[in-house]
Amino acid sequence: MSIYQKLAKLGLMYIGKHKLFKLGFNFSPMYRRSTARVTYVSQDVLKVRIKLPISYKNKNYVNSIFGGSMFSAVDPVPMVQLINLIGDDYVVWDKSAEIFFKRPARENLYADFIYTLEELDEIKNRVEQEDEIDIIKTTFLTNKDQTKVYCEVRKTIYIANKSYYKQKRKESKNKNR
Repeated sequence: MSIYQKLAKLGLMYIGKHKLFKLGFNFSPMYRRSTARVTYVSQDVLKVRIKLPISYKNKNYVNSIFGGSMFSAVDPVPMVQLINLIGDDYVVWDKSAEIFFKRPARENLYADFIYTLEELDEIKNRVEQEDEIDIIKTTFLTNKDQTKVYCEVRKTIYIANKSYYKQKRKESKNKNR
């Protein structure tokens, strides 16, 4: 169990999951370095919004937001959000990512991360049938009113039944001996 997971278990005893999600990201040194901030988390954690302000900390040589800052602002959210939504019976990992830069970002950027109840039910049903699956979540970094897309990030997320995953790892270790 990571230090973040231990702190989350402790924090859940005192504040709601949505508040803990926001505070956890905004105070985490790994996320703070992206220069982004989580600005909103719905009570059910189905919707998360971030803001990536343009600043001297993330401007590149041509005075736009550095692509690495864009990616790091988006990278951890879909996986951690999903872990918080589907519970402890599943293993969730980032598997891969693609980033597509659409235009130079010379203003603050925003992104919404949304899961639906139907999507969560589909994930659980597929994992129940297939033991492990991949899903793709696409996130757009936009201006405040969402009329301009600056960057698109596609994350492939691996989800497995926890007992299946443990057995698969055990067999893999035995095979490699």
